[in-house]
Amino acid sequence: MIFFKTEEEIELLRNSNILAAKTLGELAKWIKPGVSTLKLNDIADTFIRDHKGVPGFLNYRGFPKSICTSVNDQVVHGIPNETPLIEGDIVSVDCGVILNGFVGDMAYTFEIGDIKPEIKKLLSTTKEALYKGIEQAIEGRRIGDIGFAIQKHCEEAGFSVVREMVGHGVGRKLHEEPEVPNFGRRGYGSKMRRGMVLAIEPMINYGKRDIVQEQDGWTVRSTDRSVSAHFEHSVAIGKKNADILSTFEYIEKELSLRP
Repeated sequence: MIFFKTEEEIELLRNSNILAAKTLGELAKWIKPGVSTLKLNDIADTFIRDHKGVPGFLNYRGFPKSICTSVNDQVVHGIPNETPLIEGDIVSVDCGVILNGFVGDMAYTFEIGDIKPEIKKLLSTTKEALYKGIEQAIEGRRIGDIGFAIQKHCEEAGFSVVREMVGHGVGRKLHEEPEVPNFGRRGYGSKMRRGMVLAIEPMINYGKRDIVQEQDGWTVRSTDRSVSAHFEHSVAIGKKNADILSTFEYIEKELSLRP
């Protein structure tokens, strides 16, 4: 069942997503070689609670931490640990926040120091694909239009789209209907209507699209151990343009201040 949001509920979702965005902006200050993902988790947890929110991922279906940190070949749902990040890594940080009963959900893939040019291309292509998908998130179009736009952009660049992990509706719950695949056919799938709020999140592999789940029951990685990128925004379906409720503004401001 798809839950349609009122304008007031969409504003509450915007507030939740802004807190998620500010949390990732705070983490951007810390993400560098030598810092562990467990340290990032603790910073995020404190920041969210200090701003009257609740970490949306902690204990969700048993997930043990407050953010997901997926390093290099990990696609999604990586569990923060004490291993320090090193020069040349990438880390996708997925952040969920509950504020005033509504969920903010967004993700960003960070570079650790200098990374290879071909990996930079993967990250830029995935981020571009996110916005290609968002351009389709308007009233009257179909869910398949989003997936088609993402798939086309990434595959034309030589990368592969993970099929098993998808975007989703978001609202009072972290995962609501409908599912939002990052692949698809134009004109297929549920018709988008005003009041729908979707988390659009391309997960794109440098190599093959196949994935496997690790023994921890959460971490998903590429089977060929190629690196993977993940960017996510929560958006409300608009009449002419999608309304992006989350933002990368706080992240990119911090990244721009780096020497």
